[in-house]
Amino acid sequence: MTTMTVIGCGYLGAVHAACMATLGHDVLGIDVDAGKVEQLNNGIPPFFEPGFPELLAEALKSNRLRFSSDISEAAGRTVHFVCVGTPQKRNEYAADLAYVDAAVNALAPHLSPGAIVVGKSTVPVGTATRLADIVTDAQPTAMLAWNPEFLREGLAVQDTLHPDRIVYGLPDGEAGETAKALLDEVYENALAGGTPLVVTDYATAELVKAAANSFLATKISFINAMAEVCEASGADVTKLADAIGHDPRIGRRFLNAGLGFGGGCLPKDIRAFMARAGELGADQALAFLREIDSINMRRRVRMVDLAREFFGGSIVGRRIAVLGLAFKPNSDDIRDSPALNVAAQMKLQGASVVVTDPQAVANAQKAWPDLEYAESPQAAATGADLVMVLTEWDEYRWLNPAEFGTIVRGKRILDGRNALDREAWRAAGWQYRALGRR
Repeated sequence: MTTMTVIGCGYLGAVHAACMATLGHDVLGIDVDAGKVEQLNNGIPPFFEPGFPELLAEALKSNRLRFSSDISEAAGRTVHFVCVGTPQKRNEYAADLAYVDAAVNALAPHLSPGAIVVGKSTVPVGTATRLADIVTDAQPTAMLAWNPEFLREGLAVQDTLHPDRIVYGLPDGEAGETAKALLDEVYENALAGGTPLVVTDYATAELVKAAANSFLATKISFINAMAEVCEASGADVTKLADAIGHDPRIGRRFLNAGLGFGGGCLPKDIRAFMARAGELGADQALAFLREIDSINMRRRVRMVDLAREFFGGSIVGRRIAVLGLAFKPNSDDIRDSPALNVAAQMKLQGASVVVTDPQAVANAQKAWPDLEYAESPQAAATGADLVMVLTEWDEYRWLNPAEFGTIVRGKRILDGRNALDREAWRAAGWQYRALGRR
């Protein structure tokens, strides 16, 4: 059993802390938000994540997990995970490292001899080297390692307990060997189960997450660029994706044309990657990411354009039902949500917009209180001139088009995620449109 702290108990930190306790470690979660700490100690998750409430309850019951807002309680523990956020700077592409710096500086005076600080936050390359100096200045025998996270919202518990790979960024020499041994104890279960381990230097470990996110964003934006060509030529992007996806070098996963990516990671991470490349003099190497970002943002504009096309160019006074507000299903996260952005744009252009989501309504109401909210897709669609599916929740995929057609004013549907059975909706008398399809 390893004694550890997890500093920063947002989405990443809270899940990591509960998973580590479930694996048998003695875990103290630390966060500056006293209200969040109280919630977590009472077994109340501050966000929606499938499987997390049960995991949190189990970890608290085991007495191997508790939460505090007092950083001094980290003293005497061996492993310290830094899981704080790295948001995009205001009016810049670069990452804001204020929270990472504050966490490490606050922890430094409480480090014990031989302790290890483990960064999990997504940071620009070069950050770990700078933070390592802070750690060793405070405690010469302490070490810093970088251990990037690869969580998918909606699958975070699975991804933490059963990761598809583990990466260690370690210092050179004996310190690196000692750090590896400590991390091997932390991840004993996963390593024993055959999870691949990549041991490398700080810079490579920092680049892994940025590179992985950039590749994923590129694949998503590629098929959305093909959707634009399909619309211009009369081709079908779904059939196109099926055909090219059979090539094992390409694969079918994440070749789903639609409204594009959002959330708290992918957009800001690729922008921070571009900014850091510019600082390093390698900006031309990542120039293509600017177009990836542009393609992604154009999808939102195109979705509003498609809505207007249903009504001859204007949505003023039209009642539009939006199904989905979270940036992806199985989440209540509305950060940079394409769905919420489209709903807000249509409201600003004069439509009467009624929105719903199985989990994200409360968060959306805080950001956009002027939208009209409904508790169910049926309530949102009653009397609607147009229905838009903008987040691919399963309960929207399996709506009965015939029954749904009895409550709307106009049987028009815009499938923003290419998630619905087009032929079934058309057979029920609906006008069906989707990005990249005729």
